[in-house]
Amino acid sequence: MLRFSGLLVALIVISSVVPASAGTVYLSGGPDMNAAISGTNEFSPGTTVTIPIMVENRGLIDMKIIRPELVSRDDLPNTAKMVRLSLLSGDAPVTVKSDPQMVGDIAGGSSRSVAFSLLVAKDAVAGRYALPLRIEYTYLDSAESEGQDNIRYYYRTVTKTVNLSINIKSVARLGVLGAETEHLNVGTEGYLVLKLRNTGNEPISKGVLLVSRHPSSPVIPVESSVFLGEVPAGSEMGVKVKLSVAKTAEGGQTYPLDLSISYENSDGILSVTDTVTIGVPVAGKVDFAVVSAPITMLKGEKSVIEVEFRNTGTAMVFNALARISAVEPFTSGDDTSFLGDMAPGDTKVARFEVSVDSDATPKEYGMDTEIRYRDALDNTLISDTMKVRIDVKEREGMGAFLSNPIYVSLIVVVLIAAAYLVLRRRKA
Repeated sequence: MLRFSGLLVALIVISSVVPASAGTVYLSGGPDMNAAISGTNEFSPGTTVTIPIMVENRGLIDMKIIRPELVSRDDLPNTAKMVRLSLLSGDAPVTVKSDPQMVGDIAGGSSRSVAFSLLVAKDAVAGRYALPLRIEYTYLDSAESEGQDNIRYYYRTVTKTVNLSINIKSVARLGVLGAETEHLNVGTEGYLVLKLRNTGNEPISKGVLLVSRHPSSPVIPVESSVFLGEVPAGSEMGVKVKLSVAKTAEGGQTYPLDLSISYENSDGILSVTDTVTIGVPVAGKVDFAVVSAPITMLKGEKSVIEVEFRNTGTAMVFNALARISAVEPFTSGDDTSFLGDMAPGDTKVARFEVSVDSDATPKEYGMDTEIRYRDALDNTLISDTMKVRIDVKEREGMGAFLSNPIYVSLIVVVLIAAAYLVLRRRKA
């Protein structure tokens, strides 16, 4: 009994020193939200970047009260609850690609990192801009005790905007003001004459024009780079680039070509402008046709035939030389003929010495012919193969008799015999 009484007294003493049901009330000015970009805030025009933003709650607890009759609150007054972040473009030349993001609760003295995606406009002017970050949150504003067991909470919703500073760098930009072609035909080489401008606000140092083939395009650079040197911002320049066109291209069409400039920026760092794709018009292929009628020849005949060629293409050709390929039953003692220069639509006559075997089968034959020529850039080229039609016919009358080697042999024998008889008579 005495032991139980002593234990009871000890419990009463302890409970009087540390109240087991004591409540705590925190006194604070509420959350203090701020934000800043974590890492670099300098970006280049025409790029898509991810910006990490650090959101911080600087709200602190100023004082707390502990009393037995107080009921503890579930939320602290300096906790920002249900934080929602919205990044806006403001006046900056950017497009925010990310939707508003829910962050959750941020306790006082804590921070959260949130990433937003931005697209910087290609034509963005260099300078410093402000991106508004809208911070929306709720916090415990006050609470009232209702009796000893209940407490009523009063929350407050706050919207705060913090301006985040970004810097858009100066860059050089390639602008194409004009593009004209010279002697650029299907299957040949030619030139592309360009009028360019540095449309950026960064001067170009040690600039090199890079000319690249666009995927699947038949226009292929012969010269893939041209040195430009120093190009101040806003200045113009003329450039001439050599190109070739594949034989598979179609004349009268426009095909893509990629251009960019490699240069040193003001910090001495090697940079490359955005690629600009332009259209290159391509003229039709250089082509020829045989326009003369089929040529008639007799079996065993040897003659000079005339073949008329026409320049059916769209380009001037120079020093054209026609060649014929004689195969059985034909032979040729002179298989080339000079045509000279031929403008589009011009016709020229070539002359070839051709013989037909005497045992040739009478019918129409096709003899291969082609033209070797020089283009406007003095390149030597060969046309597609054409056909010269030759109609071989039988000889008639005395011509047929004389063309037969057997008959000719008999005639020779008869003539020799006759001459022999004449000589004998004279001797007698």
